[in-house]
Amino acid sequence: MLQPRDFGKLLFAPLLDRTGKIQIGFQRDELAAWWPQRKMLDAGDLLGVTGRLGHTQKGETTVWASEVLLLAKAVATPPEKWHGLADKELRYRRRYVDLWASEGIRDVFVKRSKVLSTIRRFLEGEGYMEVETPTLHPIAGGATARPFVTHHNALGMDLFLRIAPELYLKRLIVGGLERVFEVSRNFRNEGLSARHNPEFTMLELYEAQADYRRMMEIVERLFELCAREVNGTTKATFRGVEYDLAAPYPRRGYTDLFREKNGCEFDDEAGVRRRAKELGLDDSVERWKLMNDVFEATVEDSLSGPVFVVDYPVPICPLAKKKPEDPRLAERFEVFVAGMELGNAFTELNDPADQARRFEEQVATKDPEVPGEVDWDYVQALEYGMPPAGGLGIGIDRFVMVLTGQESIRDVLLFPAMRPLAGTESAEEA
Repeated sequence: MLQPRDFGKLLFAPLLDRTGKIQIGFQRDELAAWWPQRKMLDAGDLLGVTGRLGHTQKGETTVWASEVLLLAKAVATPPEKWHGLADKELRYRRRYVDLWASEGIRDVFVKRSKVLSTIRRFLEGEGYMEVETPTLHPIAGGATARPFVTHHNALGMDLFLRIAPELYLKRLIVGGLERVFEVSRNFRNEGLSARHNPEFTMLELYEAQADYRRMMEIVERLFELCAREVNGTTKATFRGVEYDLAAPYPRRGYTDLFREKNGCEFDDEAGVRRRAKELGLDDSVERWKLMNDVFEATVEDSLSGPVFVVDYPVPICPLAKKKPEDPRLAERFEVFVAGMELGNAFTELNDPADQARRFEEQVATKDPEVPGEVDWDYVQALEYGMPPAGGLGIGIDRFVMVLTGQESIRDVLLFPAMRPLAGTESAEEA
């Protein structure tokens, strides 16, 4: 129940549940035995009401109560009725209040749920099977990120919270399941930003006898379908700009974009290092990582989109197949909207010898964001034969941000990561 309004013989209060809000009318003559108890009601109390549907003299739809039951007493003071929780920090910490006290917040998470159900329905219609793969990994592989480390007491070994489900899903392609997907919770020990939370949700899917061109088709169809299902249109307004998610999306080459923005070729090490110094980047890192740092600093913000950036350099694509016509490049794309990467896809590398060599090159860099050892079990899986395949990962949180027009990833997570309050300090004091 929200703020009640007492008129002596009449009491009105909005009653809110997940389906919406409706006014409840309490009449002294209809509730004589209960009437004195009205003085004990406060905004935020949970009520069960039985009554008949009608209208007030001004025509407002009202349930006229014939029975009232107090289900739970709110002893904490609810937010001011017109503004909800105005402080964002407080909203994230007290989402259980934010959901009913702040206008439009509940709708964001209803839409998020609808996005996930639409994705599942679409992929099942395409012949995909939903699977579940391990969250605890012996090797943190399938992506480039710092992992969280935990320890398994019975096995006496350290394990990593998964940074991506990729290598297990591709093992299932080897096993003959042919089309699989997983909506997975992933964990990366990285900083917080408007785009990053240490735990996040991804869709990953793999399809035998497919390539990255087929994955582009999946992205276009899926993005357009989700937009229509959630917003009733292919258009979405994000950070003040309207984007149309209707297919098709343009394709731009990574190397062409790099040259246009930086005046040198992607594999010109001296030119790349010179450009990195101009941008104030740390040029002590490995050359191919530095190249991609330059790309991110100079190109990504200009990618309004939706647009596919295609054909990435092989050294930053350890799991992707080389392009037959140019072995310097890999059959990989990322899809961008508003300068933000929403998805990543490959034509999957299925040559075990090439995969082993690329894993070894990764390990040799000693980069803390890449695996510290070769995943020989995955290499062995490829030795049994993985059919040509396409794979795709989509960041669900970022995609929902775009569809719902939310500025930060925290606005689409029910419980984003927060620094704990010290002792008995309240959120307001913090």
